[in-house]
Amino acid sequence: MSQTVDRALSILPLLAEGPAGLEQVAARLDVHKSTALRLLRTLHEHGLVYRQRDQRYRLGARLFALAQQAVEALDIREIAHPHLAALNERTGHTVHLAVYEQGEVVYIDKVDSRYPVRMHSRIGRPVAITVAAVAKLLLADLPEPERRTVAERLDYPRYTARSTPDAAAFLAELERVRAQGWASDLGGHEESINCVGAPIHGPDGRVWAAMSLSAPNVVVGADALLRLRPLILRTAHAVGEELSGRPGGPPATGADGDPFDGEGTDGGAARTEAPPAGPACAGPASAGSPAAGPAPAEPAPAGPAHEEPSGAEPGGDVTNDEDTDA
Repeated sequence: MSQTVDRALSILPLLAEGPAGLEQVAARLDVHKSTALRLLRTLHEHGLVYRQRDQRYRLGARLFALAQQAVEALDIREIAHPHLAALNERTGHTVHLAVYEQGEVVYIDKVDSRYPVRMHSRIGRPVAITVAAVAKLLLADLPEPERRTVAERLDYPRYTARSTPDAAAFLAELERVRAQGWASDLGGHEESINCVGAPIHGPDGRVWAAMSLSAPNVVVGADALLRLRPLILRTAHAVGEELSGRPGGPPATGADGDPFDGEGTDGGAARTEAPPAGPACAGPASAGSPAAGPAPAEPAPAGPAHEEPSGAEPGGDVTNDEDTDA
């Protein structure tokens, strides 16, 4: 990068701190005022900075317009899919990607399990918002007043004994999710389905999407699935880094300090042999739902392989070859 371009670009983060005068800009860049003025004029001509009446400069409207266009051009699904596919390849389990839109948490991508037991979840359909892991992650990131409003207007179906019972329990669970940086649904929608999810942060640091790894008890128990949490967090982090234009950045740890190279990341325990062909399971509630109350630490009781249909009525049809809501 040329020295002139480098100096010009260095002005933008300076003005992001607030309006600054010519002398202040020159001092920060360690250049003569005439050089600073020339750079500011060039940026002003392109609408990237604006000169106020008090002769100080601030960031220009054109810069905000460009930033908004860049954000709108981001395709989370396109960026995330290779990472979801890699997680599926490594573990064999179903992987979901979800976003929060117009009061609903909706799956926007899915990679099916690599064994006969399949989850009944469909892209484009809403998840069971009060129990799904993805829903908890997405709603936990909302401002507290909005979180409370959403929680208080929801119904709380008792899908199983582990379902979130009411708004108070749901809000407590969302606080827990915010603190620990991940979420789970262990038998909250269907007793035999477990799910662990992680948030995907956008360039602004907010949770733009959530992803989850789901499996029925007939394939892997809740304890074994929870041991894959570091791998799930690492995958979500990688998506967020690419989404923010920082590919190859150092992996972060979860909010609770979990390292990403811990137990369950070597793929050995993650992968399970395909069980005998049987009824396909409905997909587990994807991470991010406001509903599910505190996730039980112990594995959900094993039962018939059923994946939790996202947003579907409990007891929905189960088939081997057609996916329904997870």
